[in-house]
Amino acid sequence: MAGQGLSTDEVQGIREALAAGRKPKVVFTAAAGQISGQLGQVVELTDPDVSEEFVVVRFGRDELPFSPTDVAIAPKGAGRRPAEPKPEPPVAAAPAEPEFVLDAPPVPAPRREEPRVEQQAEPKPARRAVKAVKPKGPAGLTVTLAYAEGEWTVAAQQGAKALAKPYVVKPAEALRMVALVDVPGVQEAVEQILAAERAEAEQQAEKLRAELAEIEARLAELHEAR
Repeated sequence: MAGQGLSTDEVQGIREALAAGRKPKVVFTAAAGQISGQLGQVVELTDPDVSEEFVVVRFGRDELPFSPTDVAIAPKGAGRRPAEPKPEPPVAAAPAEPEFVLDAPPVPAPRREEPRVEQQAEPKPARRAVKAVKPKGPAGLTVTLAYAEGEWTVAAQQGAKALAKPYVVKPAEALRMVALVDVPGVQEAVEQILAAERAEAEQQAEKLRAELAEIEARLAELHEAR
């Protein structure tokens, strides 16, 4: 059976073998789909930070990228042809001894052979055409808009690699992003959050205006006391 994928040490061993000019053999695991159990050769290791499918394997005439979970180290002796048995030398036939005519039995009359009925060979079933292996596309891209503790943030990630760490955006920008998603439930939730923030900001503004009015009144009293 195919293995469970390449470990970190096995990937490092393949990288050293490629540097030495060798092309290690691998076997496709169940994660590779219909080519599971087939053999291939690693011809290159690309940058794993760019794509999780950085193991380039030669399979037939194609060289396709796979992830470390799609292949495993091939067992020793896999892919070798069994040794063909050597033909035995022909045995020389012993020379025929001369017959003694007086002792030879009478030759029987030739038997009449009945005509043989030849059986027609059954047609062999046609072999199914092997479908070409399609190269896997790039890893999926995920863009996340989140709200927490009074701030809106946006983050982007492709596969297991973070393209953009969460950074703060203005509420108006967050509202425009949500408007692109034609889902009424999402828009209503965002509008409720913005309304709550607006009400809280107005309360804080009223409180600050009241405190400012008290300070200005106190300042006027101090000016009159001169």
